[in-house]
Amino acid sequence: MPDKIITTSEVKDYLSQRQGQETTLDKIRSELGIERHTKSFDAVRNIMFQLTESHVVRPTGKKDGSYKVVIQVEPVRVFLPGRERRPPFDLIFPRDFDSGMMMNFAESVVVREGDLITLGGVKSKGKTLLCLSFCAENIDKQPVLMGNEYTSLIKDKYEPTSRFLGRLDKMREWVEWTDADGYDKFTLLPVRDDYAEHIEKDKINIIDWINLDGNQLYDIGKILEGIKANLGRGVGIVALQKGEGAGSPRGGQFVRDFSDLEILLDGFGDNDDDVLLTVKGCKEKTRPIVGKTYAYTIMGGGTQITNFREVIKCPACHGNGYGKGGTCDNCLGKKFVDK
Repeated sequence: MPDKIITTSEVKDYLSQRQGQETTLDKIRSELGIERHTKSFDAVRNIMFQLTESHVVRPTGKKDGSYKVVIQVEPVRVFLPGRERRPPFDLIFPRDFDSGMMMNFAESVVVREGDLITLGGVKSKGKTLLCLSFCAENIDKQPVLMGNEYTSLIKDKYEPTSRFLGRLDKMREWVEWTDADGYDKFTLLPVRDDYAEHIEKDKINIIDWINLDGNQLYDIGKILEGIKANLGRGVGIVALQKGEGAGSPRGGQFVRDFSDLEILLDGFGDNDDDVLLTVKGCKEKTRPIVGKTYAYTIMGGGTQITNFREVIKCPACHGNGYGKGGTCDNCLGKKFVDK
């Protein structure tokens, strides 16, 4: 009785259960029980060639002759009758504590579901304040917090750190962190790695901050991509470290590639509590705001944004902080003056 030749349909059925994985001709033959010196043994090679042409598999280029099984997707119909048009995400930005006014560039930023906001800040220049302020302003949306310095492991159980709890206590003057039954209106997760796996879909997810080794900064792109992919209809806000005077957070262009709104935080003058905020990039806005700069002072033990205003490069020294006699008399070396 002649050997039964393996069919394309049988190989496709086998591969359909292994989408996204790698396989080889030998592995396919072994798992399908195909013996050497049979017609099916050579047929597998021909079938895999055909399936490469139809984008079911693709050669990996490795020496073992392996194939990557392509994850099959269905085309998405865009103009489907009744297709819902989702409005911008109602994200409330931090406010000036004294005036109660939201950061004035925020009204020109269009935030969409699935957007990622990155906060690239110099050490001790208010990244945590912005993260907690975003959480506070949007507390009724039950945001999710993850932070390197928010939790610590005590006797095999995670607890909020004293500094984190102290900040929240100070903010209780104007923020209702808990509901009527005393339960948190936000979720605190003790996560310091694998952030994408812990993103809560359709919510505001705030990460303060992502720490990477200096020789792995290129990984930030994959990390941010994974976070965005899991947001669903939510929004991500991620703090990143930045070097003093650097034009981008650590990770550079990899951060810009996935940021829908990119904010930089630097020192402003000699006062450690004064911050210079720069809108580095914005994918959707209602007026030109990219490149605009703002200054404010951190008060209340790191819990209040005060005296928020727009600043511009000093016209007298052209933003270098120096004049003919030394320090610029107009900006006093700050490089910027109030607009």
